[in-house]
Amino acid sequence: MRDAAPVSTPPRVLPPNDPRQYDDLAGEWWRPDGAFAMLHWLARARAAMVPPASERDALLVDLGCGAGLLAPHLVGKGYRHVGVDLTRSALDQAAAHGVTVIQGDATAVPLADGCATVVSAGELLEHVPNWRRAVAEACRLLRPGGLLVLDTLNDTLLARLVAVELGERLPTVPRGIHDPRLFVDARALAAECARHGVALRLRGIRPELGGTLAWLLRRLRGGDRPARTEPRIVPTWSTAVLYQGRGHRSG
Repeated sequence: MRDAAPVSTPPRVLPPNDPRQYDDLAGEWWRPDGAFAMLHWLARARAAMVPPASERDALLVDLGCGAGLLAPHLVGKGYRHVGVDLTRSALDQAAAHGVTVIQGDATAVPLADGCATVVSAGELLEHVPNWRRAVAEACRLLRPGGLLVLDTLNDTLLARLVAVELGERLPTVPRGIHDPRLFVDARALAAECARHGVALRLRGIRPELGGTLAWLLRRLRGGDRPARTEPRIVPTWSTAVLYQGRGHRSG
């Protein structure tokens, strides 16, 4: 009598932007060409906005830190790097890369007012059901003169087309990782930061075309070897899809 064939368990189907996706994708964080490849490119670009610390014991709070992709780009800048995220499997990896981790919600961070020299909110706000509360927390954590750096997706039809309808059809981008209803209007974000004492300057960004096409072609061909260099994130004239923000808290 033959043994019964093993029954395969189909992958679970989750709603768009469900945090449980990050547990399912836990093995992808540090793969250079994995599901979170573009987050590596964005982390490098975000870190470039952070100057070296000018004081001892400077604290950088990394909201939505994931597995700590910002950490390698902060080496030598003189910050104590504290990461806040909901996902335990990601935080365990962040801790292994030198981040002091806190499991918590970006809209209710268990840290003191004015504790941070820098707050980073990278690829976070478009995943938060109440982005205004997350902005209020980011600004609350900053000391007077402290720096806020962020990047997110704009609340436009073009962003929905590029990031969801096209982007999530690429072979390495997880389907349903975004809920376009949560995308963040750039003008509203600047106004909200100003309301909390941070004058935010915005600029559009995008992956460089040549490097991205070469990377995508190699992935479509099924190459297993990572590229020698990752595509760079470069400025662009429009904030209609992806944009960065940088600003200091007054006082």
